[in-house]
Amino acid sequence: MLNALPELYFRLRDSGASVFRMDSDARNGRIDMTQIATVNLKSGDFKATGDKVLSEADQDAIQTWIADRMESQPWRRLDKVMQTIEDINQTAHWVQTEASDKDLEGVTDALFLAMHDLRQVLVRKTADRMSDDADS
Repeated sequence: MLNALPELYFRLRDSGASVFRMDSDARNGRIDMTQIATVNLKSGDFKATGDKVLSEADQDAIQTWIADRMESQPWRRLDKVMQTIEDINQTAHWVQTEASDKDLEGVTDALFLAMHDLRQVLVRKTADRMSDDADS
């Protein structure tokens, strides 16, 4: 399995992470995870869970994780967008070459709505950008 466990494990959530202390019972081959804190990336804050007390090393490690995560978020988001473009292309290929009528019955409406929503947002943002450029 793992050669060396990290002291802390960060389980990602929508708005941050839950922080767990890792403890290995090598004799029984078990790994115990005890939640010690929660992180809110929007505010950049964290707090201990329940009656847990965070050591200075815990706090430093959590602050380092927050800084690293916040620094990497912009390129992670861009990477997701680029992956979405690839997924849309692969979906189009699947629809054209492999999808059965039954397959399409289950996904067509959801795809239409998602694409329509994305198109509306892109058109609005493009118009706003063009308007801002004209004002400059």
